[in-house]
Amino acid sequence: MTSKPTVLAIIGAAILVAGSVAFVASRSGGASAEAPANNVAVVDGRQVIDLTAKGGYAPLRSVAQAGLPTVLRVTTRGTFDCSSALRIPSLDVSRTLPPSGVTEIDLGTPQVGTLEGTCGMGMYPFEVEFREPA
Repeated sequence: MTSKPTVLAIIGAAILVAGSVAFVASRSGGASAEAPANNVAVVDGRQVIDLTAKGGYAPLRSVAQAGLPTVLRVTTRGTFDCSSALRIPSLDVSRTLPPSGVTEIDLGTPQVGTLEGTCGMGMYPFEVEFREPA
């Protein structure tokens, strides 16, 4: 016969595993499955892509226009996790974001393609797909 503490330990472990699986699934499948957000605007001839950083990046996927001068504007509010260390390897960008504030990162004039970014540990990805003008 199994003791009551053993049964409780098994139930607790099952709950922990289920929660971990749900968390990983929400992080790993979201970037490609999630619809692009409405977080891109052209202001004074410059394209601005807004992201928030805290426990990852939101939105995970953005769609912007290729061929426009572009800036990535990242907002933090009490961000103390690894998403405060933003990296865009293809542009050799590595930026430590303040715990709270707005940081602008000049992306130049991107061409058609997908720009991939991540946190300093590689746990939290984001991407920006640059498309031809409609």
